[in-house]
Amino acid sequence: MIGIDPHKASWTAAAVGPGLQLLATIRVPVDPQGYRDLRRFATRWPGAIWAIEGAAGLGAPLATRLAADGIAAVDVPAKLAARVRVLSTGHGRKNDDADAISVAVAARSAAGLRTVTVDETVTALRALVEHRDDVVKTRTQTVNRLHVLLTQLLPGGAPRQLTADAAAQLLRPVRPRGIGPRTLRRLAADLVTEIRHLDRRITAANTEIADAVQASRSTLTELRGIGDLTAGKILARVGDVHRFRSAAAFASYTGTAPIEVSSGDVVRHRLSRAGDRQLNCCLHTMAITQIQRDSPGRAYYLRKRADGKSHKEALRCLKRRLSDAVYRCLIRDAEQQNGADPGGHQGATTKSSAAGSTPTTGSSDKSLPGPATTDPTT
Repeated sequence: MIGIDPHKASWTAAAVGPGLQLLATIRVPVDPQGYRDLRRFATRWPGAIWAIEGAAGLGAPLATRLAADGIAAVDVPAKLAARVRVLSTGHGRKNDDADAISVAVAARSAAGLRTVTVDETVTALRALVEHRDDVVKTRTQTVNRLHVLLTQLLPGGAPRQLTADAAAQLLRPVRPRGIGPRTLRRLAADLVTEIRHLDRRITAANTEIADAVQASRSTLTELRGIGDLTAGKILARVGDVHRFRSAAAFASYTGTAPIEVSSGDVVRHRLSRAGDRQLNCCLHTMAITQIQRDSPGRAYYLRKRADGKSHKEALRCLKRRLSDAVYRCLIRDAEQQNGADPGGHQGATTKSSAAGSTPTTGSSDKSLPGPATTDPTT
């Protein structure tokens, strides 16, 4: 097993044998020559398996090059490698060599780690979604700075929902004479121009994401509470849905499955703060949208409230059911695109593990109680 600890400027590799003994290590720069040196290092052990820590992050460039050369690699989550390092000898000392060894040991000892797959469509969609999020964040910061300036130029400042046109309308009658107010007005006008530019970028990103979702032939937008932007974020962050062995594993990944904290005869569960919080946010938006409208989701929510649950508890139950609905939709889409028969995903080769990026299910990950026939989707 060849474990890789990737960084922005270097790759550190460690070869670990069947007995978990260290065979050799190497550190190379992130460039074509470094990649050739890394491949030459691996030829000393024919048939060795590559394991990359964070193959979707800093390890993505190496994973892409290996995939282009037809070399398979497994994705080792950073948390799993960190646990191996903590439990190993060395009193928790940390360096690149130790990290690479931990990655290799974790890959040898953990079962069902996901094989790295490079999907250019998902990569492009995820880049678009993250780009839009960054631009929206920049716009929010710019609007906040404009609010501060308008507070000093206008009595009472500006309303909360401030747009570029509204700000320009407020600034139009302001004609200060002093150098201080004139400077503030000029800066506010510059911010209005910047907000207009950011609005155009956001609109362009929205169009690109909508086109990408339509090109993917996904039916997520048919679910109530999911638009093009939410569907794009779900598709970008989920990737290959077959890496989840069941709807319960998908719910664990989205952070909607409760975590069991039982002891002895006491059986109880607590709220999960783990999982992909972006996906959790998508399901939260979907749940709020269904609650506000006449839908099966609202009926399910009201039944939970009638059973004595609080608003937050009933909302969490609904999010858990909506997670199943999204999973079923993704599975159906994948089967239609692959031309597989229903249920064909059960034979997928990609497995999952509790410590990996595709967690398996436990008793706490099962669906919450509710009518088996209720499908709060449409």
